[in-house]
Amino acid sequence: MKIGVMLPVGGSDGPTGGMPRWDDVRAMAVAAESSGLDSVWLADHFEYHAPDGAVHGMHESWTLLSAVAAVTERVELGNMVLCSTFRDPGLTAKMAATLDEVSGGRLILGVGAGWHDPEYEAFGLPTDHRGGRFEEWLEIVARMLRGESVTADGTYYKTLEASLTPAPSRQIPLLIAGRRPRMLRLTAEWADAWNTAWYGAPSETLTERLTDFRAATEKAGRKVTLTIGLTIRDPNQSPNEADPTAFAGTAEELATLFTTYRDLGADHLIISADPMTPASVELIAQAKTLLES
Repeated sequence: MKIGVMLPVGGSDGPTGGMPRWDDVRAMAVAAESSGLDSVWLADHFEYHAPDGAVHGMHESWTLLSAVAAVTERVELGNMVLCSTFRDPGLTAKMAATLDEVSGGRLILGVGAGWHDPEYEAFGLPTDHRGGRFEEWLEIVARMLRGESVTADGTYYKTLEASLTPAPSRQIPLLIAGRRPRMLRLTAEWADAWNTAWYGAPSETLTERLTDFRAATEKAGRKVTLTIGLTIRDPNQSPNEADPTAFAGTAEELATLFTTYRDLGADHLIISADPMTPASVELIAQAKTLLES
């Protein structure tokens, strides 16, 4: 089972609870690589409007992910997840092919339909028919990644013999995050991996979602990699107890938690740590070593 970590991207992700800088992102990515973790991930938002009215800024995630590719050599790289409405499907496929080249074949293209209306409205993006838009967008991206020349005449997107030239040196894996029946159907049809998030200890909600995921993939007759997002908190570093679902524990306790998820069939755990620091990466890496021993 692979284990990766989310990198800081904005809001209060920085080591002192504020906006992270590039040095903070790089330090955590390098720590993940040097400690033996398998992957690093970045959320994709322009900004977050909190219920209390505060607006939290975010760095642009694809630019950061490209920079992370240049300062690492081994870890897989992905977005958790790229919002389809933010970028044209043909452009997204071209971006993926280029970043996979830069990274030496380490990209996992994580995508989703998006959800946070205030950032859409702030940047003039449509909030209607998000599922329908995503379905058209996904087919174009997936077919281009599979090496096809794609002509599409949809309601929301149109292409004319769009293809990837130069072609990527491999078929870039596509990951979808989503839980509703339509998203699970699209996952079973087009994706190489699926993500469900965010959890601490396994829950009844997780059991239900895994049941739905397996039913969809079995119906389609396809094997899809299962990735699960976890939230953990290092009680020795962070006093934040605001997230009741976050799992707080020692390396030994984390290893036990990881074993539970492995037994549930997880192929890849993606961890959002509090705080997002190299020290948290080290704690996760210790737990991974115990898991594998």
